[in-house]
Amino acid sequence: MRTYGPVNLNALWFLMGLNVSLFFVTLLRPETIYFLGLTPALLSEQPWTIISNMFVHAGLSHILFNMISLYFLGSFLLRVVGERSFLAVFFLGGLAGNILFVRLANPSWIGVGASGGIFALAGALAIMVPRAPVFIFFIPIPVPLWAAVMIFFFISFLIPTIAWQAHLGGLFLGLIAGLIFKKGRRPYYS
Repeated sequence: MRTYGPVNLNALWFLMGLNVSLFFVTLLRPETIYFLGLTPALLSEQPWTIISNMFVHAGLSHILFNMISLYFLGSFLLRVVGERSFLAVFFLGGLAGNILFVRLANPSWIGVGASGGIFALAGALAIMVPRAPVFIFFIPIPVPLWAAVMIFFFISFLIPTIAWQAHLGGLFLGLIAGLIFKKGRRPYYS
């Protein structure tokens, strides 16, 4: 386990770059969403979509909000657990979210976005550093991280185009990861 301090953000920049690159591809070739997005009814014919959909976004606000969240949550978790654990939480959280999406969503819906992985990062941090103050756009005072995660999670249920299943799966995996990381933490002595 690493302490807070300088961290190599290459893995984070790679993930963000891949997301942004694919966003521009989908702007130029909108049919790419059907090829890379996760449609539960087509999973057996397009198995790669269980992973590829994590890098495809449905619009400018979707990618903007996800990349801002990925940067802040990801850079924080990278400092705490290191690159391999960060990547594991992101990908396993995205996969857990996608599995719930396949199981619980309408089979003809197309799921896209990095939210499952991002909610996994948030869940891990909410367990490890629950009182870390964060600012939410519409609340001008710092809110404890655990509360901010819950606010955004419950907003998922209010907007019909959001795949709450992916958020739930990612959050659940992240909470488990946070408990594992917290349990394995050694005390630091100064």
